[in-house]
Amino acid sequence: MRVRLTLALLFIATLGHAQTPEVTPRGPLWDEERATIDLFEPARDSVVSITTEAEVVDPFSRRRFREEAGGGSGFIWDDRGHVITNDHVIAQASGATVLLADGRTLRARLIGRAPNHDLAVLRIDPQALPPSLPIGTSNDLRAGQKVFAIGNPFGLDWTLTTGIVSALDREMPVGRGQTIRGLVQTDAAINPGNSGGPLLDTAGRLIGVNTAIYSPSGASAGIGFAVPVSTVRRVVPQLIEQGRYAPPSIGIRYDPMLNSAAARQGIVGVIILGVDPGSPAAAAGLQPARRGQGGRILPGDVIVAIEGEPVETGDDLGAALDIRAPGDTIRLTVQRNGQLRDVPIRLAPS
Repeated sequence: MRVRLTLALLFIATLGHAQTPEVTPRGPLWDEERATIDLFEPARDSVVSITTEAEVVDPFSRRRFREEAGGGSGFIWDDRGHVITNDHVIAQASGATVLLADGRTLRARLIGRAPNHDLAVLRIDPQALPPSLPIGTSNDLRAGQKVFAIGNPFGLDWTLTTGIVSALDREMPVGRGQTIRGLVQTDAAINPGNSGGPLLDTAGRLIGVNTAIYSPSGASAGIGFAVPVSTVRRVVPQLIEQGRYAPPSIGIRYDPMLNSAAARQGIVGVIILGVDPGSPAAAAGLQPARRGQGGRILPGDVIVAIEGEPVETGDDLGAALDIRAPGDTIRLTVQRNGQLRDVPIRLAPS
């Protein structure tokens, strides 16, 4: 018995003196790893976490109080304290707070919304804010380019995911018969909470605002969408200055239902029903439809193309105008009495 006990103690002592394996030096980071880290660390400070509140009424006491309603991501736009996010992040909120990367929590004020582009602008105290993100371009993006998404998916703050531009010029319905066009598709993982965060290129420049995922489960399935920065640059300044976004106008009136009925009879395009006095359409000499005998509508000018791109519906017309700015001159192709002609027209503010 004494021999067995001695052997057991020796065995235990041997275990107690077992050597811990030495750590193997890993060597320098790969150039690609270092480049990703160098991109993420400065950009992280410009990204914020947004928490929204909803006003609730107690059904018994009738007292009003606020409770957390949801949240998303956003990023610093300028040194005046403007923060960009998605419209759907704040659409049903009565208030919002912004959490900065340094831990500060600031109350936010709504400045403007553009639901048709899923963009919104908040404003926070501009004192001692981190720098805004450098602005890139999206009209020269190509499928296959590497991209980086930063956001707060599932409440996991300041998460970086990487991927590529999967496709360009995608469309997504946003309700009320409206469609967001020209979206960037990416396979960078985008999940609930990423909405409103930036999509960056390899130079660390903003090229889009992450807006939605396509997934039956609600989690990332490798198909995410971002509003391109070209749209952001066009919409956001109007939201800041006016609180709303309105695309430029040519000063005409039309009826989508009439266009649909006319298309079934072989008249494809936007039938001009009225021309506003003093409008660009009036200056260009566009002619509206008129009523003939028996109340029959006799088309005047029918818009069939803008800059050579076919226009078949009012949505096509709206989308073509939406990507342009007041003061731009466009080439409008109209059909009158069976003949096509090009009309230059200068766009005006709505």
